[in-house]
Order: sequence, then C-alpha cells, then structure tokens
Amino acid sequence: MSSPPPVLNRVVVAPSGFKESLSAQAAADAIAAGVRRVLPDAEIDRIPLVDGGEGTAVALATATGGRLVALAATSPVGDRVGTHFALLGSRDTAVVEMAAVAGLSLVPRALRDPGATTTYGVGELLRAALGTGVRRILVGCGDSGTSDGGAGALQALGARLLDADGFELAPGGRELNRLVRIDPSGLDVRLKDTELLVACNPYNVLCGVQGVARVFGPQKGATPAQVEELSAGLENWARVLTRDLGVVGTDLRTGPGTGASGGLGAGLAAVGARLLPRFDVLLDHVDLDARLARADLVLTAEGALDHQTPRGKVPAEVARRAKLSGRPVLALAGTLGEGAHEVPGVDACHGIVPAPMALADALLRASELLTDATERALRMVVLGSRLPGRADQAPVPAVAAGAAEVVSGTQRPSSVR
Repeated sequence: MSSPPPVLNRVVVAPSGFKESLSAQAAADAIAAGVRRVLPDAEIDRIPLVDGGEGTAVALATATGGRLVALAATSPVGDRVGTHFALLGSRDTAVVEMAAVAGLSLVPRALRDPGATTTYGVGELLRAALGTGVRRILVGCGDSGTSDGGAGALQALGARLLDADGFELAPGGRELNRLVRIDPSGLDVRLKDTELLVACNPYNVLCGVQGVARVFGPQKGATPAQVEELSAGLENWARVLTRDLGVVGTDLRTGPGTGASGGLGAGLAAVGARLLPRFDVLLDHVDLDARLARADLVLTAEGALDHQTPRGKVPAEVARRAKLSGRPVLALAGTLGEGAHEVPGVDACHGIVPAPMALADALLRASELLTDATERALRMVVLGSRLPGRADQAPVPAVAAGAAEVVSGTQRPSSVR
C-alpha cells in the first residue's frame, strides 16, 4: 500500500477499559498497534481514559507524577486483599478508587450476591488517605460489586448502623431493611476538615424506577426478588441517613450520582461529600480538549457500545468533546448493541470480534482482537480518502465492509448504517 494521505498525520487514541479484560492503558496500546500497521509514520497520542472505575488511581497518579500507596483492606466478600490509593503529584490530593477494593472483579462469580457484598474496604481506604494529611480526597466510582449504599464504608469510618434491638447490622445491602437508627458519634472527625469529592455518573440515582438496584443489580448477580429486596433496603437507607445525619439540601433518593457504585454516592454525600460529574473531575488532569483539537482522527473504545453509552460513558464524552473541534470519531467496541450507531458525535463504529466465539475466548484475546479490528477499520478509512472526488477532503471514518454486530458472543448482520 502506498503512503497514506497527509490528512491522517495525527491520531488520538482515547479509549476506556474493557471490563474484566483490558485496562484503559492496555486498550490504548492495542489500538495504537493497529494504527501503526496502517499509518506507520503517524503521530499517535495515547490518552487512556478512566471513568472513576478500575485503573483510576494508577492513571491519575501517572498523569500527575504522583505515587500509589499500597495496603491491605476488606474485599467485597470480607477477605483481606492487597489494594491501593493514590497520592497525586500536588501532594494535597488523594485518590481512592472504590473498584480497587470493592469492585466486581474482586467478587468470585460463585459469590456474586449484591445483598451480601460490602463497601467496608472503601471506608478503610478513606481512613488511610485521611491519615496522610491531604486536604482533598477524590473518590472514583465505577465497576462496583456492591449494592449497600455505602453502608459498609460508613461503618469503617466509625458510624454505627443499628437494628431494632440496638445491634450492629451485618454487611450487605439486604441488611438495610433492618436498619432503624444510625449513631454517627464515632465518625472520623478528620472528615470535617477534608474536602471529599466523588467522581460519579450523574445519571445513577439511588432509588425509584431507575434506582441503582434495579438498573445494575442483575449485572451483579441479583435475582428479580433480590432486586426488590435491595431497592426496599436502599429506600430505608435514604430515609434513615437523611434523618439521623441531618442531611439538608441533598435528595439522597434521586439526586444526581446518589446511586453511584451501588449507592456509595448517597452514603458519602450524607457525610459531606460533593457528588460531581466524573468527567468534570477526572479529565482536568489530561488536557483532553486541547489534544483532541489537534487530531486528524479520534479513535475511542469500550467493551460495549449501545444505548447506555450516551449516559456517561467514555466514548460519548470523547465524541462530544471532539465535535467541539469538528474532529471525526471512530468507536471500537467488544459488542455493538442496540443504539450503537446513534451515539451523538460518533461518526462510525466497529465491532472487534470478526467471527462467533465464546465470551471467555473473546475476553482472553481482547488485545489481539482490538489491534486487528483497528487495522481493518483504518484501512477502510484510508481507502475512502482515496476515492474519486475525495482527494481534497478530510476522510470520514466508515464502518468496515462486512462489519459485524456482536452481542453476547453471537454474530449477526450489522444494523449499523
């Protein structure tokens, strides 16, 4: 193949991670490898992006010249696990990534019962971060394996959650149905002098029809009956939290972000945390807008591109920001679901699985599949830029010929048009 047109001199690679498969950094590396096969001389700007979930602490420590602090804490199922939080280069801010201690990846498949898992380890990380003397703690929410409303975290921070007989509640979201009173007198006093910021998806709310137990409980292993049990518990949790912690001015039931990480947002808001849209907080450290503005083509990616993507997922945010500078956006995904071709700002999308395969195999080969898919998609982009009448125009990414929509390990003709 002859040299590519000069309009593709600079490619920005800005993916999120692929859950239980690739970190954002690994995804960026795999995409860059595919770009190199087609555009060997292009400048590739890798911007692995985190949404508050897995990899957030590492990414922000790296971006700011900070460091990780290793320690042991309580896992979602009650074991002791090795984990970490980050101290940013400014030295006045710590980052607690809830997924590093209470993420779904830490819950063995046989034990995936969100009625029993706990955020106690998150509270332990917060206590450790408070011990460093930082002025600010940023809590990243995402990829959680819990649905306890942050009850475990508050217990670790010193609150007592009591039943009708005055006994402390056991771990897990189902216990919240037994909650009668909260004694906050033992809460860590350092919380009052520390700014607590929660980077969360504002679309996630604690209660109601779109409450976190109903939307995400099944993904964490909840049966329909357990979903209703968890929803009722979280309703009770919001009521007792508001009353006993004197919460004023914040609706813990349906306020933006209260459902983040199985309701951790609501629990932390009750002790003074500010719930903020995650990208407003997290992307300040990577100068994303300026880097997108210099791109000839933007590549983004996530595990599943579908109707949920516009509700606070990385590809939608990348596409929105890229369009502020008029940049073309191509999205790659492990699966293309309903609504994949309707994500605002995404000019084209491409599934990475070329043929039917088991989900386990696709997860294991994700890096290879992502690299190969990037190559296939870019070859079509380059071909399109050479068609008659297109020589003086910037190429518009197009879905590769024969692209497949792959959902849950099955393949069918693409609905992408």
